Amino acid sequence: MQAIEIREYGAPEVLQETQRPDPVPGAGEILIRVAAAGVNRPDVFQRTGNYPVPPGASDLPGLEVAGVVVGGDLAHADNRFGLKVGDRVCALVQGGGYAQLCTAPVAQCLPAPKGLSDIEAAALPETFFTVWSNVFDRGYLGQGPRGKDETLLIQGGSSGIGTTAIQIAKALGYKVFVTAGTDEKCKACEDLGADRAINYKTQDFVAEVATLTAGKGVDVILDMVAGSYLGRELKCIADDGRIVIIALLGGAKAEIPLGDILRRRITVTGSTLRPRSAAFKGQIAQALHQQVWPLLEAGKIKPVIHKVFPAAQAAEAHRLMESSEHIGKIVLTW
Repeated sequence: MQAIEIREYGAPEVLQETQRPDPVPGAGEILIRVAAAGVNRPDVFQRTGNYPVPPGASDLPGLEVAGVVVGGDLAHADNRFGLKVGDRVCALVQGGGYAQLCTAPVAQCLPAPKGLSDIEAAALPETFFTVWSNVFDRGYLGQGPRGKDETLLIQGGSSGIGTTAIQIAKALGYKVFVTAGTDEKCKACEDLGADRAINYKTQDFVAEVATLTAGKGVDVILDMVAGSYLGRELKCIADDGRIVIIALLGGAKAEIPLGDILRRRITVTGSTLRPRSAAFKGQIAQALHQQVWPLLEAGKIKPVIHKVFPAAQAAEAHRLMESSEHIGKIVLTW
């Protein structure tokens, strides 16, 4: 098969087209002929040597794919959606997505939503699994003291994660605020349904959130920045609020007033999805299929695709990702 490999750690040009043996699915895995694969920030970190590949995972980059089932352990108990050869699917994988064939734990595979193209389906797994796991399972949006009146703040609203979180949270009835780095990105977020987008380069998000919430603060913050942002977030989180950290783009260390956490019963948590078990991710897949797939198939939410590249141009896709000029997802096709 054709694949895109990381020849050595470094700049985007280290991504090179190559030939690899076809992967062989193991117990509980299926084999997918890949039509499209999403590009995500962790792919960039892996390329630069800052995101170790989990034991047993493919060294090829790529954490999400869409295509057609061509074989594998379809009789496994984890095949809860009854997938069979010839079915269109999308899947969350631990690696190997930048290739014409990819194995995936069947627990992490979902039927491609009706009405979505392979490109759109490939843009779903990484961001939708991440958002559901962190905003709803870990951040408990809607399960705090204010119930359905709870509010969400997304740091980085124009990213793939951000555009996904805006749409899911709004479709489920929550008020959503976001930060973004340009007026164009702010408008794009509001067009997707965000109640207010704050340009963090020209506005103080702490002051803006205070105004928007009449001084009460937001109930959940999805934080992809961390670093110095964490101390500022403690100033605009509501009592009993939850801050969920999923990336460290602003730095891995922070100095924060711990007394605020005690007095106001604030939860600061975080997670990384890649090392979690197939069983854990399978539970997320079931929740998405029940709660979110109907919204996709009804056209109430839709992945935002910024640009599509042929797989051979993976280096260009990574350059775009690193520029942070994109709004939504970047996808590779074969």
